[in-house]
Amino acid sequence: MKVCIFGAGAIGGHLAGRLAKGGAEVSVLARGAQLAAIRAKGLRVLAADGDIHVHPRAEADPAALGPQDAVVVCTKVPALGDVARAIGPLLGPETSVTFVTNGIPWWYFHAHGGAEEGQRVPEADPGDVVWDSIGPKRAIGGVIYSACSVPEPGVIEVTSRTNKLLLGEPDGSRSDRTVALATAFKQGGMPCSVSADIRSDVWAKLITNLSNAPVCVLTRRHMQDTFADAVVREAAVTVVRESLAIAAAMGRPVGGAPEERINQSAQLAHKPSILQDLEAGRPMEVDSLFQAPLRLAREKGVPAPTLSLLVAMVAQVAEAAGLYRRSAQDG
Repeated sequence: MKVCIFGAGAIGGHLAGRLAKGGAEVSVLARGAQLAAIRAKGLRVLAADGDIHVHPRAEADPAALGPQDAVVVCTKVPALGDVARAIGPLLGPETSVTFVTNGIPWWYFHAHGGAEEGQRVPEADPGDVVWDSIGPKRAIGGVIYSACSVPEPGVIEVTSRTNKLLLGEPDGSRSDRTVALATAFKQGGMPCSVSADIRSDVWAKLITNLSNAPVCVLTRRHMQDTFADAVVREAAVTVVRESLAIAAAMGRPVGGAPEERINQSAQLAHKPSILQDLEAGRPMEVDSLFQAPLRLAREKGVPAPTLSLLVAMVAQVAEAAGLYRRSAQDG
């Protein structure tokens, strides 16, 4: 299987390593020091189940790679417009594009059904650039649970002992293309399953993001240290309750006790990716990760005062760092 990983950062690098280990024909699109390191020394993934050292083809320009069987986009959401404008050379008539991103994805209301069918998510796709350029029919949803970082160029450190990737068609079907991609990941040691309800999986992951990412951005500390404070911990539990209510109002009820969710996060000495972005000076995913679910909460009449307060403060932090520009509707 010929697969291109578009964005070989922490998550993208991990996935590229798994695919290459499993025997797929893997290429990566990267830039800067990461691109130079992968070209010179290959890609190393340091994981609990063993180190992976592979040598995928690494390029900066999609035109150098040509059409693929599948593209897996692992960039941050603010970069998706640039991805859409550059991805054309990778797309053959049947090429699927899997989006392994955080927050409410741009394709969320495609094949959704009901009155919300076909609605757009402007926080994830301003101006419908991705929708119009790539198209929702190519899209496969991706949700990943993997704590990763890039300690040095060309090296991915996976700090989570267990990892999981979920892939799903927006219409809930078990398509051949999704099964083939999931199989390629499993052959490389990445637990990967095909979901019949990828939107519920999006919410399950998003609730975790909403409960730990805002507070960690504000404390500038990893989850274990942040949740050692009982007051902060209780605020995070409240955010979980609010987020569960939003998901339920969207018709995607998610199980799990709020306290247990925070207990699990509190065991990890890991900084959420949006905090890593703040520290590295990269654009922060405030809109798709935080503002989009808050907009949906307002539309559904679900109160979320604690989450709203935390997001407002995170937006100020991101804006002051020059890593986020809020829209007029966000205040």
